[in-house]
Amino acid sequence: MPEMISLEEARELVLSRVSALESETVPLLDAAGRVAAADLASDIDVSPFAHSAMDGFAVKSASLAGASADFPVELDVIFEVPAGVAYEGDAADGQCVRIMTGAPLPECFDAVVKYEIVGVVSGDGRTGSRVSFTSPAAVGDNIRAAGEEAKAGETIITAGEPIGTAGIGFIAGCGILEVPVYSRPKVAIISIGSELVEPSVKPAPAQIRNSNSYALAACARAAGCIPEILPIVADDEAELSTAVLAATEGHDFVITSGGASNGDFDFIKKIVEEQGDLLMTTVNMRPGKAQTFGIVNDTPVFGLPGNPAAAYMGFELIIRPALRKMQGYSCFEHPMVKARLTCDRKKKDPRRLFMRSTLTKGADGELEVTPAKNQSSGLFGVIQKTNCMAILPEGEVSAKAGDILDCVLLDVPEEVVL
Repeated sequence: MPEMISLEEARELVLSRVSALESETVPLLDAAGRVAAADLASDIDVSPFAHSAMDGFAVKSASLAGASADFPVELDVIFEVPAGVAYEGDAADGQCVRIMTGAPLPECFDAVVKYEIVGVVSGDGRTGSRVSFTSPAAVGDNIRAAGEEAKAGETIITAGEPIGTAGIGFIAGCGILEVPVYSRPKVAIISIGSELVEPSVKPAPAQIRNSNSYALAACARAAGCIPEILPIVADDEAELSTAVLAATEGHDFVITSGGASNGDFDFIKKIVEEQGDLLMTTVNMRPGKAQTFGIVNDTPVFGLPGNPAAAYMGFELIIRPALRKMQGYSCFEHPMVKARLTCDRKKKDPRRLFMRSTLTKGADGELEVTPAKNQSSGLFGVIQKTNCMAILPEGEVSAKAGDILDCVLLDVPEEVVL
C-alpha cells in the first residue's frame, strides 16, 4: 500500500469497494430524489387522447384555407367542449366548436385556433354564435397528440435514472403509485476524542463540543443516506475497536472522525488493519491528508481527520461519491468552474490545496474567486460563509491575482452541467 495516493486514486479506490444496495419499493412521493432500480412502463398512452393545447375553436383546417383580414371566413359554433367532456358528433363545413385547454379534440376537426385571434360576429362566442377567422390554420395547430409523452407499455423511466420532482408527476400520469428504488445507505457516525462533549454540554477546561458528528450526519443526509450519530468514543484503543465492530453490524458504511493520524492516541488505522483489510491511510490533499479506509466485517469503514475542514473535505470528495454509488447514481464528482483569482496566493506544501473561497461575478461578468483569509482546517464557520473550494495544484505554487483557478462547487449537485 503506497504511503500517499492522489485524490483521484483515493476516490476510485473507495468506489471500487462499494456497489449499489438492494432495491426497495416505496410510495411514489417517496421516490423523489431516489434512483430507479428497474424500468418503469406506462399502462396507457399519455395523453390517452388528442386534446387542445389552449382555449379556442376546433376547426377543419380546409375551411380556413382562404381566410385573410380582407376576406374573413365565418363559422357557426355548434357545441362547447370543456375539459372532461367529449363531443362525439360530426360537423358540417362552415361549423366549429368552442374548446377549452385539455379538452378532447373531436375527430371531425384537425386544428385549434386560439380564442384571442377569433372575432365574434354574433352572439357571445359560445354555442349558437357565429365567429370569424382572418388567417388559415394548419393541420395539427395547437393540438397535443395522443401518446405524445408516452405510449402504453413504453419504458418511461429506466433503471439507474434519478427521479426528479417532475418525474413524480410523469410517473403518476402513467398509473404507477409504487416505485422500486435503490435503498438508502445506513451510515454510522462516530467521533473520537477524550476531549469531546455533546453540544448540549458546556465544555469544561480542555474540552470541546462534538461538532463533527453533526456536520458529517448532515452531509450524509444531504447525500441521500440515513445517518446515525453514535456515542462519542474516548481515545482508547479497546473502546474504539468495540465501537467500530459494533457499528459494522447494523450499518452499510461507517465513518469516524479523529484519531486518523500518527499520534500516540490515533488508533483507527491499527483497528481497521487488525479487524479487516486496510486499503488507504493518506491522500495528497490539504486539508485532509490523513484518511483511513478499509473493509471491516464486509462493511466500508472510513476514518476522517478530526479537524472540521479536513473531515468535511474528505467526506465531500471521497465518501460522498461512494455513498451515491451505493444508491445507484452514476455521477460522482461535484461540478467545477474556472474563475479569476482576485489576490495573490502561494503555498509551499506540495499537496493539492483546497482553499475555502467565494465566487462572485466581476464587473466584466466573468467569475472571480476570493479565498477566505482564514484557511485553518479547524473551522466550520469559514465553509459556511464561502461557496466553493479554489484549487492550487500539487507542488510549490505561486498564483497571482488574475490567474485562472479551478473551483469545486460543493453545493451544486453532481448531475448539473455548467
